[in-house]
Amino acid sequence: MENLTTHTPSAKTVQTRTVRTKTTRVGFAGFAGWRRGPLAALAVAVGLTTASPALAAPAAPVHPASSVPASPVPTARLTNLAHLDFLLDRATPPATAGHTTYRLATEPTLTLPWVYADARPGGTFARVGGGPLDPATGHWGQGSYDSDDVSRAAVVYLRDWQQTGSATSRQKAYELLRSTAYFQTTTGPNAGNVVLWMQPDGTLNPSPVPVELPDPSDSGNSYWLARSLWAFGEGYAAFVGTDPAFAGFLQQRIQLGLRALERGALASSGRDDVADGVPVPSWLIVGGADASAEAVLGLAAYSAAAPSDRAARTALSELSEGIAAMGSQQDAAAAEQSWPYGAILPGTTSRSQLHSWASQMPEALARASVVLKRPALLRPAVTDSIAYSGTLLTSTGPINGFSPAPTDTTQIAYGADSRLQSLLAVADAAHSEGIERLAGLMGSWYFGNNTSGRPSYDPATGVTVDGVQPDGTVNTGGGAESTIHGLLSMLALDAHPVAAAIARSATHVAVRDGLTVVEAERAGSTTGTVVTPTAASDGESTVSGGSLLRLDRGETATFAVPTGSGSRHVDPIVAEPERTQAVSSWRGLGTLRSSVGAQGVTPVPGALLPQSLPLPLSGRTTTVSVTALSGTTTVDALLIRPLVTRLRLTGSGTASTEFVQSTSLLPQSVRLGGTGSTARIYDDGGRLVRTLSGASATVLPPGGFGLATTP
Repeated sequence: MENLTTHTPSAKTVQTRTVRTKTTRVGFAGFAGWRRGPLAALAVAVGLTTASPALAAPAAPVHPASSVPASPVPTARLTNLAHLDFLLDRATPPATAGHTTYRLATEPTLTLPWVYADARPGGTFARVGGGPLDPATGHWGQGSYDSDDVSRAAVVYLRDWQQTGSATSRQKAYELLRSTAYFQTTTGPNAGNVVLWMQPDGTLNPSPVPVELPDPSDSGNSYWLARSLWAFGEGYAAFVGTDPAFAGFLQQRIQLGLRALERGALASSGRDDVADGVPVPSWLIVGGADASAEAVLGLAAYSAAAPSDRAARTALSELSEGIAAMGSQQDAAAAEQSWPYGAILPGTTSRSQLHSWASQMPEALARASVVLKRPALLRPAVTDSIAYSGTLLTSTGPINGFSPAPTDTTQIAYGADSRLQSLLAVADAAHSEGIERLAGLMGSWYFGNNTSGRPSYDPATGVTVDGVQPDGTVNTGGGAESTIHGLLSMLALDAHPVAAAIARSATHVAVRDGLTVVEAERAGSTTGTVVTPTAASDGESTVSGGSLLRLDRGETATFAVPTGSGSRHVDPIVAEPERTQAVSSWRGLGTLRSSVGAQGVTPVPGALLPQSLPLPLSGRTTTVSVTALSGTTTVDALLIRPLVTRLRLTGSGTASTEFVQSTSLLPQSVRLGGTGSTARIYDDGGRLVRTLSGASATVLPPGGFGLATTP
């Protein structure tokens, strides 16, 4: 793992799935905010920016005098495009072989958002690029614009235009789609793939410093190709009825991108790889359900508008099937019993890692299930939405990484938005107002339900902060990615008033009782040995706390655990050897047999994985003991999960929202609500079971959940 600073986190995502965060990234601890490196110091030195304040979000951020000031918006609407408007700039690219766009000869200037906006004194911002700056040329090591942000900004303006009818947003969507197309290579062996970076003067930078993978950035399928397809697909659907010529151009670019996928990821469609003994699809973009999901969003929109394009429909089906294969086909009650707690895994090269950023897999499956008329695709999306989102809500919020313990608890808008968008899309597809209400709880991240306890989005300016660190420190920058995903969330909330009302009213954590971690190396007593690896991460998983506890045959350990509000699951995270077996006995809880199959596509043999003990731990028990029976049992940590998890959020006045979730296969008795509250109980498919008034004793169905709101 690289040394990481506290500059802007970004979600430019790794092409080498063995690391799961791009090796060139620099950002919050454990996450890939990779575009900065030595940027801040160099930029300060040449007077382009100042260091971002470290401790507090600006109360009312405004832009520099040279920009259009942010305009307040009516309180009834959350979406404010002012800050994204400020990030937009224009560049006229030089003639470049293999790169052109719609009407380039008559419209030679492109519109693009700067990748970063550093917070400056007085609540203003300075637009800056990525990587070290060369003052002589004005070029950055990476660039000032990237196709990832250009394409996603296009989606923001497209959705705003569709939602409000804004002619201004329509024009900006048009301009940004033209810019997205310019990054796509049109000729040669890399045709259809996409260059990532561009300099302020419009010069493309296919091989930036620090290095990206693939290198050059258009030499293979990539996240930026997936995001370009997202924008092209939604763009085609929006423009086909009003500007057929431009829609036809976007259709050509979709088809060009599909041919690149057919040469690359989709060439192995239908064939499985192996990851630690488990079959995984080999045809996902860069081995990722996460990257593939962003392409599916565009292909679903395009296929709905152009159903006769068989190549697009086939690609949509194949990618969706691959994403679904990374999820659970069980209902939420069964999926909750073991790792990964119903989540759709993001990458094929690790069974141990989850992240909130780029976790739009449920949304993609929900949209594909409707377009393809395949309800089976929706099932893993519903399970993820209820089981895994419920786990996040009651434990950590939308953090950057479980690997498999919550090792990176940084929170960014990309993560919050991915989870929110997925919940709302699944709610729409499944016709579940219960899942929509869960989306409101997830959306409260923007209004105070985050590690800082303060709003991360300001409706008066349209600024979304660049992230919140585990200690609550706020990165007050307002870069493109944070701004874009904050606005995508606001557009979604504006379209879902029930979720929006919950998000704005449930802002402060009063009670949180969910997954907790007990580090194995801190055992109260043991005859085993504490082992500290030279690196916490092996590219497949990350050791929690930096060390593990090794128990050879006959050795024992006892761990102190806090008492709980009720019975709890105990899931030891164990280093499971490849093709051999370690057996351990856990007093009163059961026996674990730890082993995984062939390494396959994963970076290292064996796997660090949580295993669920058969019997629960009582709420009064304060210790857990283990004895190694055969082989070597290596324990990283214990994940302790209540059979009923709980989150209660408060707001202004008497407003509160309480969420309880069953992680049990048996019905669970709970007490929910209070004076003046309305409680709704849902099953593990998000279907309403009963409605109650006031404080009530009730029963949660297996894997179900309840929500009580007090106005």
